[in-house]
Amino acid sequence: MKQILLEVHNHIAVITINRIESLNAFNHDTLLQLKEKIETIRVNQEVRAVIFTGAGEKAFSVGADLKERKHLTESQVKRNLYKINEVFNEIDQLPQPTIAAINGFAFGGGMELALACDFRIAADHAVMGLTETSLAIIPGAGGTQRLPRLIGQAKALELILTARRLSAKEARDYGILTNVVESDHLLSECFAFCSQLLANGPIAIQQAKFAIKNGMNTDLHTGLEIERKAYEVTLPTKDRIEALQAFSEKRKPLFQGK
Repeated sequence: MKQILLEVHNHIAVITINRIESLNAFNHDTLLQLKEKIETIRVNQEVRAVIFTGAGEKAFSVGADLKERKHLTESQVKRNLYKINEVFNEIDQLPQPTIAAINGFAFGGGMELALACDFRIAADHAVMGLTETSLAIIPGAGGTQRLPRLIGQAKALELILTARRLSAKEARDYGILTNVVESDHLLSECFAFCSQLLANGPIAIQQAKFAIKNGMNTDLHTGLEIERKAYEVTLPTKDRIEALQAFSEKRKPLFQGK
């Protein structure tokens, strides 16, 4: 059975973790399949936005497969740790905008997958948290680094050290979620959000994301240089010329990502 599903609809890729019986937990094979799909998407110019979700109605992902972990050696646990970090970093660095459609439980590594995405939209029944300290470990797939960058150090310390589980509304109030919607409307809301992105120049979207993510990790002067170079990438594109032409003709531009 395929543990990771990939579908593409009108320039939007949907990646689904397909392990309903284990609440979409990650084992080693799941991570390998996810990495394969990410590598496929990265170089696919037809894909302009990516949605991640979980199969079924109960879980986005509950993180590491603890049933598998009971039988792993210490070296195998480290292998899985390195792999999940590698895959989530690749998701973080995808050129396309990414949205986590959180359709249920998102704990541990599942929450860290959501944090590796650019945006997070959750069903109103979703529950989430970085709960690793309750298992005498710590978040190991980016949680201790991405969460404080998103919501601030004090709030991240509170949530990680208490292993607190948040309702969707609470997560929105903390600044973790972009939006909370009724369960039946989750994917349609994510597609609607993607349509707002797709209305703009694909190369410009990717360069803006590149400038923001890379500029945030440096000083202002260097960040401004990153922005200028990213801007220059958009100058020779056909899409920029099309935008000017459409403006003069008072019509919507037809962007081709060229």
